[in-house]
Amino acid sequence: MSLVLQLEPAFAAAAPSRAQILETMRRATHFMVEDLATNGGYVWSYLPDRSRRWGEIEATPTMIWVQPPGTATMGHVYLDAYHATGDEYYYSAAEQVAGALMAGQHRSGGWNYFIDFASPAATRHWYETVGKNAWRMEEFQHYSDNATFDDMGTSEASQFLLRMYVEKRDAKYRPALDKAISFVLDSQYPIGGWPQRWPYDPSYPDYQRYITFNDDVAAENVRFLLMIFQTLGDARVLDPIVRGMNLYLVTQMGQPQPGWALQYTTDLRPAGARTYEPNALHTPTTASNVRQLMEFYRLTGETKFLARIPETLDWLDSLRLAEPVKGRNFPTFVEFGSNRPIFVHRRGSNVVNGEYYWDYSSEATLGHYSGSASINVPALREEYEAVRAIPPAELLAKSPLYGSGTQALPRYFVSGGRSGSDLNAGERDAGIAQLIRSLNREGWWPTELRATSNPYQGEGPAEPTPGDYRTTHVGDAFDTSPYTTDQPVTGISTSAYIDNMARLIAAL
Repeated sequence: MSLVLQLEPAFAAAAPSRAQILETMRRATHFMVEDLATNGGYVWSYLPDRSRRWGEIEATPTMIWVQPPGTATMGHVYLDAYHATGDEYYYSAAEQVAGALMAGQHRSGGWNYFIDFASPAATRHWYETVGKNAWRMEEFQHYSDNATFDDMGTSEASQFLLRMYVEKRDAKYRPALDKAISFVLDSQYPIGGWPQRWPYDPSYPDYQRYITFNDDVAAENVRFLLMIFQTLGDARVLDPIVRGMNLYLVTQMGQPQPGWALQYTTDLRPAGARTYEPNALHTPTTASNVRQLMEFYRLTGETKFLARIPETLDWLDSLRLAEPVKGRNFPTFVEFGSNRPIFVHRRGSNVVNGEYYWDYSSEATLGHYSGSASINVPALREEYEAVRAIPPAELLAKSPLYGSGTQALPRYFVSGGRSGSDLNAGERDAGIAQLIRSLNREGWWPTELRATSNPYQGEGPAEPTPGDYRTTHVGDAFDTSPYTTDQPVTGISTSAYIDNMARLIAAL
């Protein structure tokens, strides 16, 4: 009896109460909504005095970031918190996010990487200065009057607006949601794929039109259309879903290289994209597409999606590097025909004098785009065998494609760890009690901002600056690309808020 009495106070101290968790969530959210948001939206990280701020690249005070983990991710967290607590404050916060996204929705129905609430002239000036001089950030070197599927920004924003609409069937969200649905439907090629950007803008590099697997463009669009069918019962999306799934079959290469490339021309020829993405087979995309094919079998019970997986896994196994590069056991890019690994390099010091090129050497590969990949082929084989053992009839009975009536969306969308391209995101292993203690008086979690960038200071020199920039995230002082530093400053991180809130919600 005495032992129990001695342990109870220690146990109480180690397990925060529900009230403490709720108070911490509310204080942290109040800061984000009332003190940090710009017209309801957010970038990825801020200095405490707000003198500098960053999304994937340095932003101006009038910008918010759509690309995850950005504004739409924050909206998802707010809705998750609303479901966990019933507190209308979180729904109100989600409404502000929705307002920001609707205000910045491109007239085509999609979104760019960011929204700038300043004038069009100010946005163009940013592209001509900060964006143009970010050596490795080629998508920001060109202004384009269209929207992008890259990096899941449009997909996540669309899913969030769908959640907002179905939450209370508030009609004010339906026009923007309908525009987003139309954007996905209108931009789809007849063969089933989607371009990286749409509508076509002749001022942007031609790879914007290529059918794209990179960053799960096709998979995310199929996922969004499935959500539309599940929740709204919109039969228009059924044929686009089927064509989107079949895309994976028609783009797979034949023997002896049954893999996939990152992009394809509209006549289904593999193609390169950014200058550090050569025209080659891509092993991470191949592994990802194998997983998608298994998911499509789960959705449909159609064995055609499983038919070529064994030969693909055999091919991947044949590519295993004798000597892993940076601890990774497969080459990222594989040459057509020869099956030889190819590796991308760069020379120079900034966007003015620098260039990317590829060869067969694994020495001094890029730091910002890995030349090698970690792929767990045995795990893929195990998953394939497990999926193959499920009878098609069993899958058809559960399929959201063939079931009757609408289905609810998941109650919770964010489980943390949504790092995207945010160099300040990372593993956080603090306990719940520590999360509560570490929230500061202002209401934010002090976070080491390992990512920074050189401020724009004009065009770089034509001659390379002395130094070795082959493997760094950033070039010389004129390169505005973000990079990690060994002298981080403490600041405000949106991804830290997202991850910590997800953990607190789970603790409830």
